[in-house]
Amino acid sequence: MTDTTMRATADRPSVGIFGPHILVFGTFVVATVALAALFPPLDTWPEEWVLPVREWVTEFFAWLGAVAKPVTRTIAWLLAQPLAFVEAVLYRGVPDWGLKPLPWVAVVAGAVLIGHWLAGARLALFAGSCTAYLAVFGLWQDSMQTLSIVLVTVPLAAGAGLALGIWATRSARADKVLNAALDLMQATPHMAYLAPVVVLFGFGQVPAMLATLIFAVPPMARCTILGIRTVPSDVMEAGRMSGCTTRQLLWKVELPAAQQTLLLGLNQVVMQTLAMVVIASLVGASGLGQKLLYSLQQLQIGKAVEQGIAITLIAIVLDRLTRAAMHRAPQRIPDGTAWHVRHVHLVAFLAITLGAVLLAQVLPQLSVLPRNMTLSFGQPINDVVRWISRNLYAYIKPVRDTITIWLLLPIRDFYLWLPWTTFIGFLALIGWYLGGLRLALVPVCLLGFMMVAGFWTPLMLTIYLVTGCTILAIMIGVPTGIWASRHPRGAKVTLTICDTLQTFPSFIYLIPVIMLLQTSDLSNVIAMLAYATVPAVRYTYLGMILVPKATVEAATASGANARQRLWKVELPIALPEILLGINQTIMMALSMVAITALIGSRDLGQEIYKALPGAETGRGLIAGIGIAFIGITADRLIGAWARRRKKDLGLA
Repeated sequence: MTDTTMRATADRPSVGIFGPHILVFGTFVVATVALAALFPPLDTWPEEWVLPVREWVTEFFAWLGAVAKPVTRTIAWLLAQPLAFVEAVLYRGVPDWGLKPLPWVAVVAGAVLIGHWLAGARLALFAGSCTAYLAVFGLWQDSMQTLSIVLVTVPLAAGAGLALGIWATRSARADKVLNAALDLMQATPHMAYLAPVVVLFGFGQVPAMLATLIFAVPPMARCTILGIRTVPSDVMEAGRMSGCTTRQLLWKVELPAAQQTLLLGLNQVVMQTLAMVVIASLVGASGLGQKLLYSLQQLQIGKAVEQGIAITLIAIVLDRLTRAAMHRAPQRIPDGTAWHVRHVHLVAFLAITLGAVLLAQVLPQLSVLPRNMTLSFGQPINDVVRWISRNLYAYIKPVRDTITIWLLLPIRDFYLWLPWTTFIGFLALIGWYLGGLRLALVPVCLLGFMMVAGFWTPLMLTIYLVTGCTILAIMIGVPTGIWASRHPRGAKVTLTICDTLQTFPSFIYLIPVIMLLQTSDLSNVIAMLAYATVPAVRYTYLGMILVPKATVEAATASGANARQRLWKVELPIALPEILLGINQTIMMALSMVAITALIGSRDLGQEIYKALPGAETGRGLIAGIGIAFIGITADRLIGAWARRRKKDLGLA
């Protein structure tokens, strides 16, 4: 393989994979631009040809909401029962019965004990400290409102994803349909789920939980499919040899063998749920997301930072706990061990809770800290923001304006100038070259639908923002990944930072952007960049460390210096992984489009945001699907390019 790879790398023309066809592509662009100048409908789709798809969708959901009202009310009632119970335990209590919620001390102790049970003292201290922050900084009730939705939604989403994943592994037809549906669901931004849910279920906690549930199912389904399909064949054969029925084989062999992958899916469900719960504040969900959204809209940066840190800490704690569960080795307890010894952590929690409830009758501070006993650093943050505005903004503004004028605006103007025939046709031509007619039809059908539906300008503005973000992400992420592959100690720090950035809910990235850059196109791009650069770093690092050492040694023996090895050997071989990283960067940037609409934009994200107050289901849903269509198109084209490159290098 080393010799093949070396020959493929050496023989590959420097112009790259599209080199022999550049003349064809160039001729096509010139021809379509010239035709568009002669025939205006080939430049801009006439408004009288636009199909009223958004109105049709809105009318359909209005009809569905009226017809399905008994069903939606039943679903809402069923979901409201466990939610009401968890809310009563965590922060409401049951006033009619004179019952109070769990004291904050008991909840903090529970976090400590769960952390200790899963991973020992270090995680226990971390979980306890993060949970105590919520009480000490006066955010307890809001945090418990948010946590209530998470605790109810996660089991439901995990169960639904598990069932769908099992079904897909048992039926080829179900697998095909489910794969397409999961692609669309995962590419559709968070906010697009809100409009149809509002029409069918209204505003409030239950609709927010339902939207969160729908959004959180795909990762669990994906991990279930992956876990079951990667069970070793000898393990399956041993189960059959033991006389297991199909059902026993599933529950006794396949699912236990796939436990680590399933726990990874559960971890992703938890993180997706928390991210969506914050966004669901737009449809009336109470909690930290609602408070953070209000603080951002009022430019109360100090409060927004406090609330953002609270959301981040909840996310990190839940992430660390579920990851610890993934790696926890089963404990062997001797037969005959007393129940209270076997369940010492549960016994300790019950004892602490009972003690806290009794002491709270005498010391109400143990139940909920009064405002005069809480801390706040909001005012110092506000002072810092004002200082930045007075002293640094004069230096930040020229940088912001330079990047905007010389990078972003030319990209925007170029995309808005391009005739639709040139843009869609060029992507179709690339698809035809990489994968034939079937791949060529992907951009034609998906992007063509958005044009016919009257969303062409918001679509191009979305692509413009994502392009600007992707260019900057490549400029930052690829060199960082290369550097990390050269420095093992630096790699640990870099990957830790990447883990942390991926843990933050997407809302959080808006806070520093508003502090430093105020509202602008660059603000949107930077918020997307902070969230989307991580895959570019990770996949570049992965691609570089997977380059065979023998290949690098052969290049060195041939007289290549460090720069030549990098550009002529390592990067070409690592290109498939780098392309996958760029693909994920695009997908994550697209998921941020709807979030950055909260600080001003004119793209598809803004279309979703504007659709919510008036329940314009068609407008919001088609805009969300449009974002998904961009992601699917990019995924198919870049994936085909990566596969072609691997084949050319003899790696596949």
